[in-house]
Amino acid sequence: MPYENLAGRTAVVTGAASGIGEAVAVLLAARGARVALLARRGERLSAVAEKIRAGDGQALAVVTDVTDDASVAAAADRIHAAYGPVDLVVNCAGVMLPHPVDAGRADEWQRMLDTNVAGVLRVVGAFGGDLVEAAADGRTADIVNISSVAAHLVFPNYAVYGATKAAVTHLSQSLRSEFGPRDVRVTNIEPGFVESELRSHIGDAELARQVQDMLDAVGALSAEELADLVAYATSRPRRVNLRQIVALPTRQV
Repeated sequence: MPYENLAGRTAVVTGAASGIGEAVAVLLAARGARVALLARRGERLSAVAEKIRAGDGQALAVVTDVTDDASVAAAADRIHAAYGPVDLVVNCAGVMLPHPVDAGRADEWQRMLDTNVAGVLRVVGAFGGDLVEAAADGRTADIVNISSVAAHLVFPNYAVYGATKAAVTHLSQSLRSEFGPRDVRVTNIEPGFVESELRSHIGDAELARQVQDMLDAVGALSAEELADLVAYATSRPRRVNLRQIVALPTRQV
């Protein structure tokens, strides 16, 4: 079935300056959606928006820190002024900062919690009313959260990251119980290894080497392949909710 209902939709994509978020924004725009790109890096965000416009897509770059209430509220105001109500939200913003728990890196714990969990809540809170209204009007409305297989699998030194992703997966289930009865779909996507900037967050050389060894052994999905899953899920007929998607490189077990 084709990507039948993305034309005319208005999407918000967080983490849109790179990786999965960038790929999602580019593909949704190519499929006809107007896309608001949210991320902290303004120069990079503007470059992604220009790439979309060069392909005749519609894009609005909005510098936003999802860990800050006022920043998310200001972004919502700007998007509403430019595009009106939103009917598609994709939460891609995330950070991965591995260390043993007994290293006591409370600063990193807080950053992951603020970005990976509270950031999703802030964005859903900012646009949830739009989504409910769109669904009430008979239009398709979606929340897509990018979680991780780390929500279920145990990786030494990734306890806090995994806990934040488990929270995203559980939150997605709970959001579905609240939004689903009002015809707003919620999709939770759990990727395995993906080529993205998350690896660049690893400051420990030994941990970075371990990740590289795993990638060399099993490979990684591209950000564009993850974006294709987002576009597929959100382009289904509005009565169809692909609630949970796990996407792994074939060799990853």
